Amino acid sequence: MSIVALTDDTSSSVTVNVLQDVAARNNVKITNKDDEDAFLLFLQSADATAAAVDKLPDYIDPRLSPVPTVDERKWWKAQKNQLNAWSHQTKLVAVEPKSDLLKGRSIAIKDNMSVAGIPYTCGTFPQFASRTGQYPTSVIDATVVRRILEAGATIVGTSTCENYSMTPLSYTSASGPVHNPWLHGYNTGGSSSGSACLLAMNIAREQGTSGLDGAGDGVDIAMGGDQAGSIRLPASYTGIYGFKPTHGLIPYTGIAPLHPMIDHCGPMANSLEDLAVMLSVLAGYDGLDARMTPESPLRAAVKDYTKELIANQGESLKIGLITESFSAPMTTSRVSSIVRDAAIKHFSNAGSTVSDVSVQLHSLGPAIWTAATRTHMATLAIGSRTPDVLTHSMPHFTPKWPLDQEMYDLLRTYNPGVLNVIFGETFLTEKYGPEVQAKAHRHVFELRAAYDKAFEEYDVLITPTAPDVAPPHPDMGPNGNVMEKIKLAVGTTGQTCPFNVTGHPALSVPCGWADVASGKGRLPVGMQIIGKRWDEAGVLRAAKAFERGGGGLGSRNS
Repeated sequence: MSIVALTDDTSSSVTVNVLQDVAARNNVKITNKDDEDAFLLFLQSADATAAAVDKLPDYIDPRLSPVPTVDERKWWKAQKNQLNAWSHQTKLVAVEPKSDLLKGRSIAIKDNMSVAGIPYTCGTFPQFASRTGQYPTSVIDATVVRRILEAGATIVGTSTCENYSMTPLSYTSASGPVHNPWLHGYNTGGSSSGSACLLAMNIAREQGTSGLDGAGDGVDIAMGGDQAGSIRLPASYTGIYGFKPTHGLIPYTGIAPLHPMIDHCGPMANSLEDLAVMLSVLAGYDGLDARMTPESPLRAAVKDYTKELIANQGESLKIGLITESFSAPMTTSRVSSIVRDAAIKHFSNAGSTVSDVSVQLHSLGPAIWTAATRTHMATLAIGSRTPDVLTHSMPHFTPKWPLDQEMYDLLRTYNPGVLNVIFGETFLTEKYGPEVQAKAHRHVFELRAAYDKAFEEYDVLITPTAPDVAPPHPDMGPNGNVMEKIKLAVGTTGQTCPFNVTGHPALSVPCGWADVASGKGRLPVGMQIIGKRWDEAGVLRAAKAFERGGGGLGSRNS
């Protein structure tokens, strides 16, 4: 590797002691004087080069500049927020929208996505979100935010998300737990918790659910993010629709990442029609996101998913129920039965054929996901390390790093899962080095091929979305048990996370109700429909066939 230039700065702060300390941290002692002089100059030169770049004024790509809005970008805290679904409220409408696809629709943006002029929390504490100790204000519009505004929508606020977006449940946000609108004190699911809640409260009110007077307004559509199930699990727990698209279909630019291999964002809604129009608005190459590949469509080539949704409505689909998913660890027999019975009944009613298919590697999917991502996730997601691909980071988000006692003390109470990710990265990296991660990446290709083999025979595959209905929130007091909080989430992403590493599109659709463990209430159950990569249209049509056959959430009291 070449050196830009050798410095002639005799006042460099890089001394022999600095060099020897760097060498020691690499398990080396430099004893040769000529070697020492040479490597010292090389370090001083590297320092001078980095300092020169550090002194440059920042650059923000104009494609991320804030969309001009009718009114000044202002924000306020929700006066009614009993369920803690709102992070900040606003009212943003583009001055010159490019279409009216979303005209008049109210949309909430998950609070790990950049909305210029609005405080950015990523679900964590202000002293962890910036070096100033205050929540930073976004200076860019994420690509998806720009596209939503340009489609004529009204962005009405940011929705609460979980602490660092790192839990499949909804008790970890620095602002407190997000409550399920169907049953207060129960999880909404995470990490797109506020988005799901703001949608589900509309249905809950329609069905006469009490205790929502202080919850505030809901929204028409919301945005979520998904690295292991964070769109689909909240959708399942609250009875809405949540779509994780094919990896690389929708740009992730301007959104807090966990790991580029598994970062997805997508729409959440109360109807398939709203999902379809959102996919058309959001999809397509943005020229900035390295997660997008030559398979990603250019904007002009994005499908009209609304037309795709209603195309070929009389076709008979072949539906495959992944055998291993219905007997997976942690998945309750009642949820398995509800999902299986609903799939067989309603797809058959619509003229489709339903049968079992074995994908043996599906059971190892969660382990492959873990080994493929966890050795770097802490520094990428919490430490905000720039990944080793060209990416446009969020200039306003400068999170505190490394871990210290203050972070530990707060996170053990609010989200000990973050600490587990940090400790796990340190341990796994030191014990296994890069070999296990590299091997896991190769097995990702094997896992993808296993699903693709099933798709040679079936149009879509089916699993339960979540292992059970939403659990109650744990004790969130300072003396709350770490194990109790972590155990609630164990196994939750077992059906969803495999498709984050393989990249297949997956949609959670509501399919019924089940009693909570205490017997004192009922909560929604979700079914996951998985499609071929880049075949979002096929997933939507399958979901529509399920609806035509009588499938859906149904009445809570039926």
